[in-house]
Amino acid sequence: MPKVTKSGKVKKDELPSTLQRSNKKAQETFAKTLDSAEEQYGDGERAHRTAYSALKHTHEKVGDHWEQKGRKGPSDEQAKGGRGTSKETAGGVDANATKEHLYEVAKKLDISGRSSMSKKDLVDAIQKANDRETRKARG
Repeated sequence: MPKVTKSGKVKKDELPSTLQRSNKKAQETFAKTLDSAEEQYGDGERAHRTAYSALKHTHEKVGDHWEQKGRKGPSDEQAKGGRGTSKETAGGVDANATKEHLYEVAKKLDISGRSSMSKKDLVDAIQKANDRETRKARG
């Protein structure tokens, strides 16, 4: 089922809950890419992976929603490598961001011990906090 009307408006109730809580740009990026991918690949996992990949190039997951990144580009090694890559995903965390940026996201999410964490530890902690916030928001 299309996520965008013929006039180009996003059908919010058709989006995943994390995107329903995100800004218009994130919703449009995901919905338009998903509609296009479903035309090409059919309704399924590949279309959804394609839509999330496009979203992760412009947005990062912070808590229970998606926020626009300061720069465009892949968010992790999986997104960078594409379909044939078997590298691990960071679940929407911009693992390619600077340690300073990750620290600020961790601060926003009130992650304790963040000042002594390595970049990898920050990515892991942010991913866990994001999952926790999403579960909480879904009830």
